[in-house]
Amino acid sequence: MTHALERLNQQVARLAEQAKQFDNAKWFDKNRYIQAQPSLFDRTVFATKSLVLSDYIDEITAQIRHLPPMENRHAYGFALQRVATQIEAVIKVLKSTPVWAKENKTNYTKKNKVYKKAVQKIMQSSHELYQELSQNHEFERRLMEMIDLRKIQLDKASPEQAKQLNQEILALHARLGRCRKAISSTEVKIQHVEKQQNR
Repeated sequence: MTHALERLNQQVARLAEQAKQFDNAKWFDKNRYIQAQPSLFDRTVFATKSLVLSDYIDEITAQIRHLPPMENRHAYGFALQRVATQIEAVIKVLKSTPVWAKENKTNYTKKNKVYKKAVQKIMQSSHELYQELSQNHEFERRLMEMIDLRKIQLDKASPEQAKQLNQEILALHARLGRCRKAISSTEVKIQHVEKQQNR
């Protein structure tokens, strides 16, 4: 997970250099329509209001730096999706000038895919695998509670009831074993994804 974020940071750093070049070229100085706008982007995409592209890169960098904790899967995934949307919006502006588009068309299409891939890798881990792991742990907890409950009931049970409860306990232990195998399998998958990100 950390390595994928590191790569995303490196890619945003490269994007920051390109935004500086773009700002220095003053592409928008002759465009009266853009000069009349309070902001380059819709306020639903960026909180920043500026006609300087580098200011928006600063917001993206700050967003990545202050991502919610990974334990909070929904908020973490939502924040990453916002970063992906912002990166795509900046790339569109970078491609908006005829000279820039001509010189960098292939390069930016490729880079856009790289950004998306980096975000998707993080999303896959956090959304799918960690969600699966969380569900399996919850299932394990509930099975252990059910076993404990039947063990308490055993103390007050008649011989016939005790026989039934012991059978249920055995069946629950079998389910618990399968559940723990699933947890181990998911953990192996997570390690595999993180190794892939580390390459």
